[in-house]
Order: sequence, then structure tokens, then C-alpha cells
Amino acid sequence: MTRKKKKNYEDCYIYIALLTTLVIFLEALKPYTFRIANVNLSYSLIGLPLVYFISNYICKKYDYKKAVAAIAISGVVFVCFDAIVSFALGERLMLSSISGEFCAYVISQFVNLTIYVFITNNIDNKEIFIYINYLFSLVTYYMIYTLINLSKISLDTYWKGYFITLIIQIIICIPLTLLNESKK
Repeated sequence: MTRKKKKNYEDCYIYIALLTTLVIFLEALKPYTFRIANVNLSYSLIGLPLVYFISNYICKKYDYKKAVAAIAISGVVFVCFDAIVSFALGERLMLSSISGEFCAYVISQFVNLTIYVFITNNIDNKEIFIYINYLFSLVTYYMIYTLINLSKISLDTYWKGYFITLIIQIIICIPLTLLNESKK
């Protein structure tokens, strides 16, 4: 009796699709806001830490190259999504409207991934460092986004919204850090 050799199916593409879908979902959520302390905040801020978590998970489960591919694919699809939605709604696609978000996303993802790889390879008690990495990546994202889009930002409530956003995301990063270390 001969047995057929099973093909190994690499499921990293499922995680890449998950990351890409989450990025598109967060972009679609961007116009929907809720109000805290007289500041309108986007619902997408709640999911942004999950984006870093998924890319870290891809890196941990597969390797750095697959995580870089996931970031590149999700970034390109994010730009394509904005272009298609602008075309479908009959709006003019402004490169300046997506450049800040795209640059912030890609750069902060690479900063996150590089530091994450360093932490996982060189540090024994990783939890606090991974948590700090999440926070640093979020601050990097908002810093780059702010630098590129400074002319479009209303500074009246910007700093209040910035710190409220970071506080919410700091709280969201706590269970993500614990979940990251429990998935060995």
C-alpha cells in the first residue's frame, strides 16, 4: 500500500490576509468617531494595536521576511483601497491625504518589527519590553502622521486627543502583550 505524501500548506498567507483586512477595516472606520472630553476620536484607534500584534505574531510564528511581506502587502492594499473608494465615491484622490497615514503605518511597523526581533532574540523577560515596544510604535505612528499632516491638523484639540488616544491604546496593549507571550 502506497501512501500519498501530504503537501505542507503554509498558512502564513491567512495571517497576511488578516493583517491586510484589519488595515482596510481600520481605514473604513476612520470617519466614524466617538467623543471623549470634547474631542472626537476615531473608532479605528481601538484596532491599531492589533495591527502591531498581528505583525509580531507573523514574525514569531514564521519569520521576519514573512512579516515584512505582510507589512508591504497590507500597505499597498491600503493605498489601493483608498484609491478605489475615492474613485467609487467620485472624490478626487489626494496623494497628500494618504501619504501621511501610509508613511506612518509602514515606518512604525518596521520600527515595531525591528525592535520586536531584537527583544525576542536578546532578552529573557520580554513582557515589559514588548509592551514598551507597542507603545513606542504607536508614538512613532502618531509622530510621523503629525509631521506629514501638520497643516491639516486642528491644534485646538490635537494634544488632548493625542493623549486620550494613547491612554486608550496603552490599556489595549496590556492584554495584547500578555497574549503575545502566552503564544509560544
